[in-house]
Amino acid sequence: MEIKSDLADIPDTLLRPDLAECRPLGDDPPMRDSKTFGFIARGGLVCYAVVHLLVAWLATRVALGDTAKADKAGALQVVVAEGGAWLLWLIATGLAGLALWQLSEAITGHRHVKARRRTVRRIVSGIEVVLYGLVSYSAVKIAVAGADDGQTSLVAEILAESYGPVLVTVAGITVVAVAVFLAQRGFRKTFVRELDFGGATGTTRTTTIRLGQVGWIALSAAYGTVGVLTVISAVTFDPAKASGLDAALKTLVAQPYGGPMLLALAAGIAAFGVFALLDARFRKI
Repeated sequence: MEIKSDLADIPDTLLRPDLAECRPLGDDPPMRDSKTFGFIARGGLVCYAVVHLLVAWLATRVALGDTAKADKAGALQVVVAEGGAWLLWLIATGLAGLALWQLSEAITGHRHVKARRRTVRRIVSGIEVVLYGLVSYSAVKIAVAGADDGQTSLVAEILAESYGPVLVTVAGITVVAVAVFLAQRGFRKTFVRELDFGGATGTTRTTTIRLGQVGWIALSAAYGTVGVLTVISAVTFDPAKASGLDAALKTLVAQPYGGPMLLALAAGIAAFGVFALLDARFRKI
């Protein structure tokens, strides 16, 4: 007697969900494709936007004569003062998730684009890992210690070594190179490749792109100033000249017409902050 299994009448696609979804066996969707991971990544982009909006506000205060610390550390200290340490931990967590997402993109992401462009996109993701990771680290440091005052002493310690000037010079040139890269993102609008405007109106699309252009160019100017001052600190053996964005902006405001220039830069950083909010909505994740 032939025994016929009931399974014979069940379609293959019900027994093998991977075939129903038209994907090869064993090719499971990566973690970054999950809704939860997407939610965390978008939340991190919102946190990144808030930090830049606060930096823009602090830079405006410096331009108007205040002595506020106009950098990301200063912005995070404002978060502690106004919202409490719990909010800072929330920002740190969001940015850490954002950095992890970009790390996964740098290693295995952007598979839908051509090989040469994929390499470039993965390098961009690697740079964003550093940008997001540093802000997350600063948030954790301030939440734990209540300050972020180690940068100048670190530069001083490096310059005290025989290899110090060379290392600091390389670091400064690297920052300038990143600034050039950020500028070309703004001028060439390459960031648009990372956005999905499905369902958005033409006005929203145009506004997002214009804010992105202005914002990326403004960030380029800020980081470029930091890089130049870092190189100068190595040449002159003066660590105080490599104190980060705060020193860069205060150096700028001390120049002739520095106040208006800093106000313009603050407006550009604010534009980037608003763009980052829109980026959280339209970014392909």
